[in-house]
Amino acid sequence: MFARSMLAASLFAALAFTAPASAQQPIVVKFSHVVAENTPKGQGALKFKEVAEKKLPGKVQVQVFPSSQLFGDAKELEALLLGDVQFIAPSLSKFDRYTKKIQLFDLPFLFDDIEAVDRFQSSAKGQELLTSMKNRGLIGLAYWHNGMKQLSTNRDKLTRPDDVKGLKFRIQASDVLEAQFRALGANPQKMAFAEVYQALQTGVVDGQENTWSNIYSQKFHEVQKTIAETNHGVIDYMVVTNAKWWDGLPADVRKGLSEAMAEATTHANKIAKDLNLADRKKIADAAKAKIQPLSKDDVAAWRKAMEPVWKKFEGDIGRDLIDAALKSNK
Repeated sequence: MFARSMLAASLFAALAFTAPASAQQPIVVKFSHVVAENTPKGQGALKFKEVAEKKLPGKVQVQVFPSSQLFGDAKELEALLLGDVQFIAPSLSKFDRYTKKIQLFDLPFLFDDIEAVDRFQSSAKGQELLTSMKNRGLIGLAYWHNGMKQLSTNRDKLTRPDDVKGLKFRIQASDVLEAQFRALGANPQKMAFAEVYQALQTGVVDGQENTWSNIYSQKFHEVQKTIAETNHGVIDYMVVTNAKWWDGLPADVRKGLSEAMAEATTHANKIAKDLNLADRKKIADAAKAKIQPLSKDDVAAWRKAMEPVWKKFEGDIGRDLIDAALKSNK
């Protein structure tokens, strides 16, 4: 009887000792993304980890998994909704199945430059978009830049809409992008990013649209004659989290993570801007493709040619959002 009492007392003491320790275990936050650590998105994720753990010492542990270590493009949203990860940062185009309003960012020649994109994303309407998918289990916390899109072809001239008529262009899977090229009398071809270089090299497609950094890193400028400096669209990411998980966090943890995300966003977006400027210069210095600037009249002609595309998607996106985006141009 005495031995049994001693055993019970020991167990009670052990439980009493371990309970507070387990209660203080940090909240593990898994941030999964599909690109390398040396990219703007990769650096943003690392900055988020650094700042979050500094602001919330012992309360959170952020684990970053780059380069599709946990989940690839096709699975990461599902993993987030299932609670297998807490943060991901997919391309904006990935969200059109959750809200058609996000197609705003694919509308061609809507924003003048990346500063206009910033102004819209910081506005009330831009911030509303971050929470527009909450009923589907997703909350957006930030927009991270990849950059503005430029248009390239294997032709010598690329200044007006007529210059792309009849040409074949690689596009991401997007109804807006398909309509964009069809409105120009061109032929859009959906194709995986990894296949684009060879398709350009062999003439399977005549052109493509991408950021300066993507054009340079994938060597597209080596297999194209002309790159028009169109800034006609934006390729950005949205950092999203599981709505139920986020709302269930202690208020101080949620506040700290929000502040860390704000710092990480500033950091990632500066890297993206600097990278695109540097890679544009490298493309110009390589002199393999001619960079074609556009005049104000050229841009006006492109914008007029794109009006039917805006009209086609206005119902899904909302005229109020389009007007708010246009107001961000100066």
